[in-house]
Amino acid sequence: MSITSRFRWLTRTLGAVGLSLLFVLSSTILAFANVAITQISSDPYTNTTSYHATQVEPDTYSSGSTIVSAFQSGRFQDGGASNVGWATSANSGTNWTHGFLPGTTVFATPAGPYARVTDPSVAFDAKHRVWMTETLGLNASLVGVAVIVNRSTNGGTVWGNPVTVSAATGRQNYDKNWIVCDDTASSPHYGNCYAQWDDFGHNNQLHMATSSDGGLTWTQASVPKHSTVIGGQPLVQPNGTVIVPIDNGFETAIESFVSTNGGASYSGPFSISNITFHTAAGNLRSGPLPSAEIDAAGKVYVVWQDCRFESGCPANDLVMSTSTNGTTWSAVTRVPIDVVGSGADHFIPGLAVDKSTSGATAHLGLTYYFYPNTNCTTSTCQLDVGFISSTNGGSNWGTATMITGPMTLTSLPLTSQGYMVGDYISTSFSGGTAHGVFEVGFVVTGKTCTLGDVTSCNEPTYTNASGLAAGSVTHTGRGDHVVASNQPAAPFMHTSR
Repeated sequence: MSITSRFRWLTRTLGAVGLSLLFVLSSTILAFANVAITQISSDPYTNTTSYHATQVEPDTYSSGSTIVSAFQSGRFQDGGASNVGWATSANSGTNWTHGFLPGTTVFATPAGPYARVTDPSVAFDAKHRVWMTETLGLNASLVGVAVIVNRSTNGGTVWGNPVTVSAATGRQNYDKNWIVCDDTASSPHYGNCYAQWDDFGHNNQLHMATSSDGGLTWTQASVPKHSTVIGGQPLVQPNGTVIVPIDNGFETAIESFVSTNGGASYSGPFSISNITFHTAAGNLRSGPLPSAEIDAAGKVYVVWQDCRFESGCPANDLVMSTSTNGTTWSAVTRVPIDVVGSGADHFIPGLAVDKSTSGATAHLGLTYYFYPNTNCTTSTCQLDVGFISSTNGGSNWGTATMITGPMTLTSLPLTSQGYMVGDYISTSFSGGTAHGVFEVGFVVTGKTCTLGDVTSCNEPTYTNASGLAAGSVTHTGRGDHVVASNQPAAPFMHTSR
């Protein structure tokens, strides 16, 4: 749940990561944007088995003035990437340092054991002062063979070789991992970190694991049997309760799992909502995976794309449900980016909640992709990045802002599941303002983004050049009525790499 052959990356080199640390990115572009955006990374790899230069699927996490982002770099057509890149700001998004994880794939420096890597997720362990980027290692047969974590103990600019969270055995085939840490000093489980993934080889079976030593060692948790899931985003309340909003394995419903004993075991699933969604036009890769965040008091907010408020399901809104305990959830409300029936389609949300705010004064920031007109084709769709915010916990929202666009779909890598910016993007608050990280595709003159042609694509990673403040609350979607019917059960389990 993101614009130029005219703007090439300043450094296209496979040199040592240490050299990249010396280069602080500061290039800002204004063209086609209502908000100034800054490039924070670009794909340097050149193996002809991937799309280059492409980056997709960013996650972010913030602690104090530090923001760390991670993203796939060098996307393969049928799953995974040449490596995962990182970009770190120590001053709330003003300046950024960038590099690539070591010891992951055969393309990394130093090289690692995996053919590809995918699904980056970032966390910070405040107790042990460790930043972590969790990824999924794939072998040459596209089997998810290991969930791994690279650790940084210096603030997110130097990363060690990966630690194995779990290695697949037998018919196991891991997919769609995520990570979070308990950073509340008063929590009985302060310093625990929690990893989630599913096993596509066994009907998308839920897996959870816990580390209590800064990600060095991991113990698998007891989870409900026969729980088919995909795309979870675990969160930790101030009292130590772990809440995992997640789709079922068919992506027809969203649910949650809860642990109250430090991640030793989980109960659930608890129903959040059914999912009713519109397939995005133009063969864009997009699905109703959740984006979840938590406020200072432990209230959980979950956003996903859904068409229930649009008669006939012609386009998606972004919708939200909340919970204070992870077991009971509020009625689904619409985020009022556009009026109902506008013809705009919204998808791939990245939600942020300011961790210093809560309840009726919680500040929410939501970055997302959208089509201004859902009735489009691969050649005519205009892909944009937008932002909307709330200062009262999502009861009301400000006016939506277009961050950048339009992009043409053929400037993006065409994967086996469609043109790709990512299955998810991300936003984090730092310094009181929201910082989205997203991918932007630029047309290379005279070319279409083509597998193996390292000069035909240009899809770097960007952020808004300065933090976006949560705006005035003038719009509400709480009076909107559900009009689209439920979708029939999907006939197959989903996998997403």
